[in-house]
Amino acid sequence: MNTVLTTAANDPAPPQLVLPGKALPASAAFSWIGEGWALFRKAALMWVVLTVLILLAAVAVSFVPVIGTVVWQIITALIAGGLVLGCWSLEQDGELELDHLFAGFKRNFQGLALVGVAYLVGMVIVLAVFSIFVGLSVLPALLMGNSDAAISAFATMSGGLLIGTLVVTVLSIALGAAMWFAPALVIMHNVAPLEALKASFLAVLRNIVPALIFAIVMFVLAIIASIPFGLGMFVWVPVLITASYRAYRQIFTA
Repeated sequence: MNTVLTTAANDPAPPQLVLPGKALPASAAFSWIGEGWALFRKAALMWVVLTVLILLAAVAVSFVPVIGTVVWQIITALIAGGLVLGCWSLEQDGELELDHLFAGFKRNFQGLALVGVAYLVGMVIVLAVFSIFVGLSVLPALLMGNSDAAISAFATMSGGLLIGTLVVTVLSIALGAAMWFAPALVIMHNVAPLEALKASFLAVLRNIVPALIFAIVMFVLAIIASIPFGLGMFVWVPVLITASYRAYRQIFTA
């Protein structure tokens, strides 16, 4: 395996980037979560504040049909990149600040935005594939966010729904794997957007066992977090972010 070492752009003491990424043991999943929890505890209140602001922004954008969905996918990539810098700051004994929420708009904006666009295109392709199995009438309803029309279309379907659901699940997981580490690679190391998506996808394949364990554990924790009126999600979401950051650091940096 060829290993390429580069440095993060514009950082005084950046981590070295290891490509194509390291293969880690299954136990790494628990390390990601434990170290993510430690990062959360360093600035718990600010993490909760940032989570609330993200939620409010998502709700506000959702009121704009179609365009809101498109814009939010791009904004999500920009926010993700900024929060990576926030995690990096905490890791270096710095502060997590409100400005980190907007850092992706100021640094490597184009690269992060293109990651968001690529993810959006991937979502459209996944929905298009789904519509092939369940009928073309579903796609406009899903894109428009028209739940009533979508439910009516689903009600007229037969076995195609099950097959379509299985195919879409696999494609969605693959898309999520490509997106998982891409913002970090772009904003920390100036990796080209498509290369970042490819590297992220291949890294998840290389670490499929710890990635699956991580997904299962976080899913269980999400159920637990949702019990007290969903308030636990204001802790779960930041821990998901910080644990994902630690996964990136362990897989992609020296």
